Amino acid sequence: MKYKQLTQEERYQISALLKANHDRSEIAMILGRNKSTISREIRRNTGLRGYRPKQAQRLAEERRVAKSKPRINSETWIAVEYLLTLDWSPEQISLWLKTFCRVSISHEWIYQFVLQDKANGGDLFKHLRCQKQRRKRYGSYNRRGQLIDRVSIDERPAEVDLRSRIGDWELDTIIGKGHQQAIVSLTERKSRFTLIQKVERKTAQLVSNAIIPAPFIAAAT
Repeated sequence: MKYKQLTQEERYQISALLKANHDRSEIAMILGRNKSTISREIRRNTGLRGYRPKQAQRLAEERRVAKSKPRINSETWIAVEYLLTLDWSPEQISLWLKTFCRVSISHEWIYQFVLQDKANGGDLFKHLRCQKQRRKRYGSYNRRGQLIDRVSIDERPAEVDLRSRIGDWELDTIIGKGHQQAIVSLTERKSRFTLIQKVERKTAQLVSNAIIPAPFIAAAT
């Protein structure tokens, strides 16, 4: 029987079921998966803050990418570690290795190397220029367009992820061409009933005006 990899939706279900105090056997039964698959998933993708579905999906994707690429030899990692102790940034190290050693290793791999070293009791993380938690994988973190006092999707109740009841709505916006107009959608998570409204610009006021009177177009999904 061919092994089928877990989907992102299944990882959200695993997270919700763990929060609801289900054990691995129960989770496997609910998802129709082998218990060893669930146990391996939780063991490999649980971080310092527990099992988080977004993190689990990212780690699984990175492992698939790593398997498709030539492995980095130990000499390269020794060089990476040495350059880190000289306070080089992962971005600088990645560029230097590619330019002068013809070794392709992304700065994200180097950050993961540092985090793994920290988990094992190492202190390479102290040489990073920014000691704050990294909140975005690529580029700089941009706060524009974010809601004040927003609640993370990871903090919503477990029953919402399970889609076991009517009445839990999900809001989303789709930006149009030129980042001007936008589509605001409200989706009921269990039935997938969707309401859609167009706004001229994605501003807090216009989006609020679209949601509160709710002059939406119904769309079956």
